[in-house]
Amino acid sequence: MNYALITGASSGMGRCYANEMASRGYNIIAVSNQAEQLDTLAKELSQTYKVEVNTICIDLADTTSAKEIYDITLENGWIVDVLICNAGILLFSTLLRTEPEKLITINNLHCTTNTLLCRYFGQEMKERGKGHILIMSSSTAWLPYPTISHYSATKSYLKSFASALWYELHRAGVSVTAVFPGAVDTPFYKLDAKTRRLFLRLGVMLSAEDVARRGIKAMFRGRRRLTPGLFTKIVVGICAILPARLLDLLIQIPPIKRLLNRV
Repeated sequence: MNYALITGASSGMGRCYANEMASRGYNIIAVSNQAEQLDTLAKELSQTYKVEVNTICIDLADTTSAKEIYDITLENGWIVDVLICNAGILLFSTLLRTEPEKLITINNLHCTTNTLLCRYFGQEMKERGKGHILIMSSSTAWLPYPTISHYSATKSYLKSFASALWYELHRAGVSVTAVFPGAVDTPFYKLDAKTRRLFLRLGVMLSAEDVARRGIKAMFRGRRRLTPGLFTKIVVGICAILPARLLDLLIQIPPIKRLLNRV
């Protein structure tokens, strides 16, 4: 039986990935630390798509979580054909105003757990000669980003990691796709409904459903990278060539400087 394992599956982008994979006939292994939401998701997917849905409620910021998840799949005989490393935390705060414990959580969640999940399941996929890995990075991986330095740095790690992993695995029949979305309409952003609708209409923000569909399509096509949305492509292109001196001058503009001093 075909299983897709999705981290952070109980809400936001992860929930959309779970829906997209279930709609394609995949049995789901939904992972997050939100037990109630996982149960609701399992009922919805199994009723709507008639697929098997298994849940694992675990703290993905725990450095032992990847091994625990892998062991659970082995014990139950679940063969993971698709691994979607999606779980993440976005925290707007300058480094010196961020609690050290939160920095540890973000680094463990984005870097350590994703790396180990790819290690365990990537080995099995390579031995079978087939499989797909999707890693959610971010457009912020292309630019040192004040107020989310810790977040963008971990996403830059995933950018480099996914690229190197593609070279290691693609000739063995295992695809590795990194997705670099900009703003996505999820609870990450504390915006009112009117602003959300405006940003979606202008293309400044994409819907989570749209990003999930594009990501899955790119993954099954074996693409190495996907930057969804024209606006995000333009921003990433500019960021890639933006001189550090210019960024330093931009953040000295009074409104921006005042914002930075508040977070």
